[in-house]
Amino acid sequence: MNTDIRPFRIDIPQEDLDDLRARLGRTRWPRPLPGDQWRRGVPVDYLRELVEYWRDGYDWRAHEARLNGFPQHTTEIDGHEVHFLHVRSTAPDAVPLILTHGWPNSFVEFADLIGPLSKDFHVVVPSLPGFGFSAPPSGTGWDAARVARMWAELMDRLGYSRYGTQGGDFGAYVAPEIARIAPEHVIGVYLISGLGFPTEADLPELTEAERETYTALMSADWANGVDHHALLRAAPQTFAYGWHDSPVGALAWMVQKFKEFNASGKPLEEVISRDQILTNTSVYWFTGTFGSSAWPYYDSSGFAWPQGAPGVPTGVYSGPPGIRRLAERHTRVVHWAEDNPGGHHFTAMDQPDHLAADIRKFFGAVSREGSGW
Repeated sequence: MNTDIRPFRIDIPQEDLDDLRARLGRTRWPRPLPGDQWRRGVPVDYLRELVEYWRDGYDWRAHEARLNGFPQHTTEIDGHEVHFLHVRSTAPDAVPLILTHGWPNSFVEFADLIGPLSKDFHVVVPSLPGFGFSAPPSGTGWDAARVARMWAELMDRLGYSRYGTQGGDFGAYVAPEIARIAPEHVIGVYLISGLGFPTEADLPELTEAERETYTALMSADWANGVDHHALLRAAPQTFAYGWHDSPVGALAWMVQKFKEFNASGKPLEEVISRDQILTNTSVYWFTGTFGSSAWPYYDSSGFAWPQGAPGVPTGVYSGPPGIRRLAERHTRVVHWAEDNPGGHHFTAMDQPDHLAADIRKFFGAVSREGSGW
């Protein structure tokens, strides 16, 4: 196995940009279906305006240059080429921290977070296998534990013997899994959300207030939208043809999920900018990874909320709608915020400064008191 760490730079060929623009211009638009806005999916007028901006207003080269402002590398782990950002801090006591993105996101999720974090942390941001510039899985049977082993190897290869882990969405499964695999190396696990979410099996022991939390959780848009878990588990290859061939079809799918995952109570465009959505979508488009990024779903047997790692201190950016005592059945929770802003799926994109401050608070406490844990 080649363990070399090689410099990497994003350089999308101009012909790929020209092809994208041409495809956007040849869109065969469907008729709007009857019903209120968003009732049948992404409204035609909404998407047409966004597509026109993607074609004539959005500047990929500017965002490509910005992403290339972060030191990027590739290395082979477990037989797969892994792409990652590695931003070293100038702080003498900086804590190494590995961030894991989720779906339908990419390493782009952390573009606004890296700067604030790098004041106090050596930041490592790998692309999940099959996402962006990382090679896709070569076979079936992949899970969060396999990715966690790869990330532990990556941190060892970078020379970090003690470090923190962070994640949201699928990253919320990977981050604690690293601590289970390498507990002697992980000083703390920090998750955006997901711990202690009540299930139907918990109902008999819930208080009246907690039952109301469960009801609200089950009625949220992100819990009742398009069931991407079932869709990607059942027929990802079928849908990948459309996403891979039609940038408008791919964008519509992304916008659908970004809207459903937005639980802030505000319109999507007030929470996540058009350029953020388009940069993330463009990475998927140019790397052809709409299909390969579905593996966390088609390789799963069902859905379950993430669980923390016993014995390793864990912090959560947004506790509710999770219930702390439920999370503490399997996790050593030492930080459980209830009033942080940004109650939705994409906190790193919407609230990078608040998220960085909370991560700093958690790992500051872990670093000071870690010998007692």
